[in-house]
Amino acid sequence: MNIKKSTLLSDLLQYSHDVISGKIIACKKHKWACMRFLKDLERQDTEDFPYIFDESKAERFISWMKLFKHRKGVLKGQNIQPHIIQKFVFGNVYGWYHRDTGYRRFNKMYWQVARKNAKSQSLSCVASYELMAFLDGKEAAEVYCVATKTEQAKIVYDETVAMLNAAKIFDGKYKVAYGRITHNKTGSVMRALSEEDKKNGDGLNPQCGIIDEYHAHETSEAYDIIESGMGAREQPLLAIITTSGFDLNNPCYHVEYDLCSKILNPDIPFDLENYFVMINELDKNDTDETIEIGGRKIPAGDLIDDIKDPNCWQKANPIICSYQVGIDYLKKKLKEALEAPEKMRNFLTKHMNVWVNQRECGYMNMSKWAACGKFDPEELPDTKKETPFAGVDLSATLDLTSVTFEFALPDGFFYVQSHSFMPEETLEAKRKTDKVPYDLWVKQGWITATSGAEVDYHYILEWIEEQYEKNKWFKGEVCYDKALATWLKQELEDRRYTPVEIPQSYTGLSVATKDFRSKVYNKKIIHGNNPVLTWAISNAVTRSGPSENLMLDKSKAKQRIDPIAATINAHVRAMANERAVCVYNTRGMRSL
Repeated sequence: MNIKKSTLLSDLLQYSHDVISGKIIACKKHKWACMRFLKDLERQDTEDFPYIFDESKAERFISWMKLFKHRKGVLKGQNIQPHIIQKFVFGNVYGWYHRDTGYRRFNKMYWQVARKNAKSQSLSCVASYELMAFLDGKEAAEVYCVATKTEQAKIVYDETVAMLNAAKIFDGKYKVAYGRITHNKTGSVMRALSEEDKKNGDGLNPQCGIIDEYHAHETSEAYDIIESGMGAREQPLLAIITTSGFDLNNPCYHVEYDLCSKILNPDIPFDLENYFVMINELDKNDTDETIEIGGRKIPAGDLIDDIKDPNCWQKANPIICSYQVGIDYLKKKLKEALEAPEKMRNFLTKHMNVWVNQRECGYMNMSKWAACGKFDPEELPDTKKETPFAGVDLSATLDLTSVTFEFALPDGFFYVQSHSFMPEETLEAKRKTDKVPYDLWVKQGWITATSGAEVDYHYILEWIEEQYEKNKWFKGEVCYDKALATWLKQELEDRRYTPVEIPQSYTGLSVATKDFRSKVYNKKIIHGNNPVLTWAISNAVTRSGPSENLMLDKSKAKQRIDPIAATINAHVRAMANERAVCVYNTRGMRSL
């Protein structure tokens, strides 16, 4: 393919700066995606970030898109001129490569955007590119459009067939028969795959898997079929483009959207370098308190943006709001929703890209937690010869188990250290099901992988002993819940600790749960940016009881919260005893 000299990178740089500055109206997570791109450009080709942005490879895909014609709308029949957000999304997906292997960086992508913003068109271009061009004829590709129902699975497949048929440049280069597209030169195939057809995916070797409207999937089966089949491919791609939805039990919301939001969030030191994310939605108040903007009081969980204000629609509709016919379409849909309230749910989910009934009981404002973190070890308190309050959360033996040491400091400050454990033999399986980098956290020292298939509680007690000896800590209270209470109490007493059982109830936890959050918000907590603890706090949700009591709700948390549960156990006693702690040793200074 002949490619003209590219200016794509300069376009993406200008776009990113315009989004971040507010010149282009965009939601918070859209801005975060642009910030991530700029950060990655600054650190590319370094020891810690071995990826490079290859502008020519990014431009190659953008040029591929231009070979096809619009099939619908006001531009029907005209060649596609990708919108700047399409250039940004797919410039990232196809532009980043590993400097040593030459393999693509992003083998997963998630783009959440409102309806009528060229989702099927974009995915069809991806499908045909992966089918015919990405591997340069070096091997045969398998491309699958996956859904729970045949009709949904065929949307992108049928769009791809139609776009190829309308592009004369591809005449004679493919054939369509028996429900598949075959590339004549390489034998690569594309087909639709659905549970409804009883096609379970056995024997698949996908180069590319496409999941359209993932919000409608009741299980992760389609996702898992594609991902599990990609193991033999050197640089596969799993592409998800979806709107939001209203069934929050489906995996798109409670797993993927939550994970992708964390990848983008600069206040959470967590990243999956192989996962590209773009989210276009209206902004909401994602704190746990009422905020005031422009004289409006906005309760926790409510939209910050006014759905009646066309100026904010661009946040969820970057393409459709770029032309008047699209804006008029949204005005019509809003009017219908206001006149018929039963249509409001669809308007919010499909056109404003808002997850209806989003979680409003998240425990912590993560930006406030981030403000308490110290990246420089020299800024952390010297706790030698201190007496920590230890909190443990001994979960099921196959899962994450955590220990927190909390130090009550002068002037109402508290310093928390957290460490977690996971069985070595289950770590890889948990990494895949939880979709978090446990293996990386083990390498970084935040998690200890214990031998065997179950966590050895005796090993954890020995580890605790080592920490006290290494730091010359004085033995004091160790706080725990009633699980394994009899065994643990005896073990702690034998080791000359003071065991303290913390009732896992509103009575036992409410005050400490509220107080710990309050101290975070008032910057009275110090922590060392442990990514496992931060991830757990971001997962934590609360439930309320009588008299405004509050506690973490393990049953409703989307992901594991063991590290923060251990921390709250420790804080119950640290908070109660803060005035009894009289010595705090800083670097070169002692306060009495």
